[in-house]
Formats: sequence, C-alpha cells, structure tokens
Amino acid sequence: MISSRRTALRLCVALAASTAISAFAQSTPYFPPAGTWAKKSPAELGMDPAKLAEAVSYAQQHETERPLDLSDQEQVFGSLLGSMPTRRAKTNGVVIYKGYVVAEFGDTSAVDPTYSVAKSMLATVAGVALRDGRIASVDQPVAATVKDGGYASPRNAAVTWKMHLQQESEWQGEMWGKKDDFIGAAHYGKGERKPRELKQPGGFYEYNDVRINRFALSLLRVMDKSMPDAFQQEVMDPIGASSSWKWVPYANSYVEHEGKRMPSVSGGTRWGGGMWINSWDMARFGYLWLRGGQWGGKQLLQPSYVKAALTPSEHGPDYGYLWWLNTKGKNLPGLPSNAFAALGAGSNTITVSPDHDLVVVWRWHSGNSAEFAERVIAAMTRRSPLNAGSTARH
Repeated sequence: MISSRRTALRLCVALAASTAISAFAQSTPYFPPAGTWAKKSPAELGMDPAKLAEAVSYAQQHETERPLDLSDQEQVFGSLLGSMPTRRAKTNGVVIYKGYVVAEFGDTSAVDPTYSVAKSMLATVAGVALRDGRIASVDQPVAATVKDGGYASPRNAAVTWKMHLQQESEWQGEMWGKKDDFIGAAHYGKGERKPRELKQPGGFYEYNDVRINRFALSLLRVMDKSMPDAFQQEVMDPIGASSSWKWVPYANSYVEHEGKRMPSVSGGTRWGGGMWINSWDMARFGYLWLRGGQWGGKQLLQPSYVKAALTPSEHGPDYGYLWWLNTKGKNLPGLPSNAFAALGAGSNTITVSPDHDLVVVWRWHSGNSAEFAERVIAAMTRRSPLNAGSTARH
C-alpha cells in the first residue's frame, strides 16, 4: 500500500513538473536563430487555416500599381540622387504569429527598397545611441554633440533629438542638394510643396526627408560610424538577420568623419538609394519591436525608449519616434489602439499588433496595411495576448 502511494506521488510530481515546464515553454517567446525561422501550421496555433488562406489570397490580389521597373520614381518623387533597381518583386509577405511563421507568399527573398521603413530603422539606431550614452537624452539639443555646422544657426541650435525623431524639428537648410522647403517639381516631383512660414522647432509636424537625412548624418557623428555599420553591428547581427540587405547612400552623400570617408544614408528611397532588404529581415526587425526591444534575453533597446517611441507626439498625426501609431484608430483601422507600423512607399510595410502577438510584413501592395492584418486576426479562433513584460505597449 505504501509503495503504491509513493509511486502515485512520484507520478503526480512528475506530471506537475512536466506541466510547469510546458507552461514555461509557452510563456517564453521563441526567437529564430540566424538562417532559419521555425514554422507552425495555423491549426497548431489555434488559427482557422481556411480563414488564414483567405487573408493571404486577399493580400496576393492587392498588388501595387507601381510599375515593375519603378520607372515612375522621378515623376513621383523628383530628381534622383542615388541608384534604383531596374525591377522590383511582386507583392509578397510573411506572417509571424506567436513567434512562428504561419504564412508566407511571393518572393520573400527579394532584396528591394523598403522606402520609409528605413525611418523606423534610424529610430532604432538612435535608441542604441541613447542606450550607450552617445546621446545623453532625447531632449538634448543635437548641437551639444554635433559640431559640423548643421546646427550653427539660432533656429537649428534649438533642435533636439526628440524633435528629429518626431519629425517636428523645423530644421532649415540643404542636404545633398535638396532644400528643406520641398519647392519645385524638378527636385521633388509630385511631392513638391507651397512656400510656408517656418514654425518654432518642436511646434509643428512635417514629414520631411531632407530633415531626416540631416538626422541620419547626425547619428553618424555621434555613433562614430556609418549607419549601415551601426545597424549591422548593433541590430541586425544580434537578431540573426541575413547579409543580403544593404543601406545604399546617394552618390554625393559621403562625408569625412574622424579622418575616415563614410557614407551618410537616407531615411527612405524618395531620391534613390535607401534600405534594400528582403521580407524575412523586415520580419525580424518588426519582431524585435514586438518583443519590446529585446532579443533572446538581450535588451537591445531600453524599455523606456521603446515606450517613448510608441507614444504619440504632440503635433503629429498619431506619430511616435518615426513609427506610425494607432492610438486614434485612424492609421490602422480595425486594429487595437496599441498597434503600430513602419510604412514605406510602394507600399512596403511592417504591421505589429502586440495584443495578437503578431507581425505582418506586406510588400508592394495597395491599400492600408491593416486590411491584411485584420483578416489575419480574424483567422485567430482564440486570441492569446502576451504577458505585459514582453510587449511593447504604450
């Protein structure tokens, strides 16, 4: 009788231990190693396979109207400063749910320009600079550490890192032959603007690639290395990205820094160049932000920075630190208020919904990126929000 009780007790202990291990495994996020990403069937993760297939079919049927050879580039954006590919991929994408690949379609290995998604990548390098003390505070004037003449005027001397990050700097000047005012169809294409009176730095939002290019050069100065090198060493290598991506400078955007010639890259592909990358590496980048700036137990970005980056600016259209937010429910209709996205022309997009443990990369599509993500969410027969400690909520 005693022996039977002991056996039963051992079985209970073993079962409890097994259950605890299983629960721990489920609560510990999966991080894909370099070179691979584990896949799970929709059914394994409690999704409706038919509904997910419908969502993917929807995405495949909404190809962008941009020509395959991108021959409309100068008409839309103005005269080129950097190179452009002669052909882009067709619409493609990756769906990451609970850390695993549940869907992929199209040529996801194609290395194409991702346009303004690069802005969110610049914000990530800024977070690294803050983490390492190269930037003392986002509220610090850039002129305190960057002494190349770009912030010498009284107006520009007032510009802080935060103003750049929120596109509220009102920085005045010229970068690589383009002026901040965006006046003139030859230089700016359909994006040309009418003259306006500048506001005080920090008092007005304007989506402005000239100012972003100034921001990128300022980051080079404080990082003491080019953005491609900083991004590779501090972000892409730690998250196991491929070596196929490249951050292409303009032909004339090289500078001397500490006796070295370095490329200063752009925060988009408006005038050519920019970040050229495949969908898998974009998914890793989005997954880093879904996980609150940490990867495999290593905190690449401070949690406080992630929170601030996903908090709306005072004057922007639901905009954080070079991330599009959804606190008003307008930028990503139908998604939760804490969803956020990196959006690039084309369209090239990374949509993140922490409430659904979801990252959706969708490239070369028409329509709002939320339209695909919403259909993916509809395929979830049971929703399992992350623990608060592993999300990037605001």
